Amino acid sequence: MTGIVGKSLPFSLRNIRLFIALRVLFNCRFYYPVFTILFLDFGLTLEQFALLNTVWALTIVLAEVPSGALADVVGRKYLLVATSVLMFMEMLLIAFVPLGNGTLIFWAFLVNRVLSGLAEALASGADEALAYDTLVEQGDPDDWPKVLDIQMRAKSVGTVIAMTVGALVYDPQSVNSVLHWLGIQTEVTQQMSMRYPIYLTLLLSMGALISSLMMRDPVPLYQSSSEKNPFFTTLWQASRKTWQAGAWIVGTPFALAAILFGMGYDHVLRMIVTMTSQYFRLIALPEASFGLIGAVFASLGFVIPKLAREMVHRNTPAGNASYLAAITLVALWSLTGFIPYFGLLPMALIYSGMMLTSFFTSHYLNRITESHQRATVLSFKGLAFNLAYGMVGVLFAGLMQELRKSVAVSRPDLSLPLVEAQAFRQAIGWFPWYTLCILGLIVCFSAWSLRNSEVHRKAG
Repeated sequence: MTGIVGKSLPFSLRNIRLFIALRVLFNCRFYYPVFTILFLDFGLTLEQFALLNTVWALTIVLAEVPSGALADVVGRKYLLVATSVLMFMEMLLIAFVPLGNGTLIFWAFLVNRVLSGLAEALASGADEALAYDTLVEQGDPDDWPKVLDIQMRAKSVGTVIAMTVGALVYDPQSVNSVLHWLGIQTEVTQQMSMRYPIYLTLLLSMGALISSLMMRDPVPLYQSSSEKNPFFTTLWQASRKTWQAGAWIVGTPFALAAILFGMGYDHVLRMIVTMTSQYFRLIALPEASFGLIGAVFASLGFVIPKLAREMVHRNTPAGNASYLAAITLVALWSLTGFIPYFGLLPMALIYSGMMLTSFFTSHYLNRITESHQRATVLSFKGLAFNLAYGMVGVLFAGLMQELRKSVAVSRPDLSLPLVEAQAFRQAIGWFPWYTLCILGLIVCFSAWSLRNSEVHRKAG
C-alpha cells in the first residue's frame, strides 16, 4: 500500500518534504544580494575577499568526496545534521564578531569560509541520496524529476524572498523609513543594518537543523551505530567506498559522460553568474536594480524545472546535451555585445542553463547509480564541478591581468576604471571560444567511450 501511495503522491513522504525544506533553508541566504559589499563593509579588502573565496572553494574540493563516502557508510542523516550545525556556526561567527580589529575580522571570516565550505561539501550528494533512496524504499524512483521540479520551484520562491528582503534590510535608509512609518524613532546605521541579513540567515540555519533532525535514513541500508562501526573501521569503509565509486564512474561511460558534460556547462555558467554585478554596470543598469534583477532571474525557477521534466521524458540525454550546448553558446556570444538593458536577455539564458544543467545531471546520475554508493558518486560530481570552477577562476584572473596591462599600454588616455572595464569586455569575449573547445573535447571523449552503448540515445 505504501508503494502505491508513494507512486501517486511522492510528497506524502516525510523525507521528501524535509529534503525540499532543507534545500530552501540552506541555500536561500539573505546576504547573497550584498555578498561582496558585505565583506568590504566589515573592513576587508578586495584581495582578502578573493583569498577567502579561494579558501572556500579549496575546502569544498578537499572535503567533497570523503564526505560523500562517509554518508554512504554511516548514513546520510548524520551528514545533513552536521551540515546544519556548521551553517549555524558559520553564521553565528560573523553575526557577532566585533568591528574595529581588522586582523580579528579577517580570521573570523576565514573560519567562516572554511565552515561554509565544509557545510557545502557535507550537504552535496547526501541530501539527494537520502531523498532518492526514500523513493526507492517507499515510492517510485521515476517520480524523481517531479521532486526536482518542485524543489527547484520552492528554492526559487525562497531566493526571490531572500534577494528582496536581504537587499532591503541591508540598506539603513530603507530600514529607517520603515521604522519611522511604524512610529519608531530609532536611527539604524550601516554598521547595524549590515548584520541584519546575517541574523535572518542565522534563523534559517535553525530551521535547517530542525529539518535535518526530523529526517530518517532509509534502513537497512546503513549500520549507523558507532558500536557496530568503530572510528577506524568507518574510516576504512569510507576510503574503500571512495575508491569503489571512483572506479565505477571511470568504468561506467554514461556516468562519466554525465559528470563531464555537467562540469563543462556548470563551471562556465557559474563563473559568469559570479561576475553579474560588473556586467550589469557595463550594460548601463543602476546598482539599485541589482537585487530586483536577481529576484526576477530566480523566478525562472518556476518555469525551467517544468521544462526540464518534459525534456528528460521526451528527449535523449544526447539530445538534451545538444540543446544545452546551443543555449550556452548563444548566451555567451550574446553577452559579448554588452548591449545596454537588452543585455539582460542573454544573462537570463545563463541562469536557465545553470538550472537545466543541475536538473539533467541529477536526474541521469541518480537513475543509474546504485543506492549503496549514491552519495559518493554525487560527491564526485560536486568535486568535478568545483574543481573546474576553481580552475576557470584562476585562468580568468590571469587573463584579466594580462588584458589590463595590454589595454593600459595601448590606451594610456583611459582612467583605471575604464581600463578595468575594457579588459573585462575583452575577457568575456574569450568565454564562447573556451567553452567551444571544452565541449568539443568532452564530445569527442564521450563519443569514443560510449561507442558500444545505447543508453545516451534513450529518453527518460
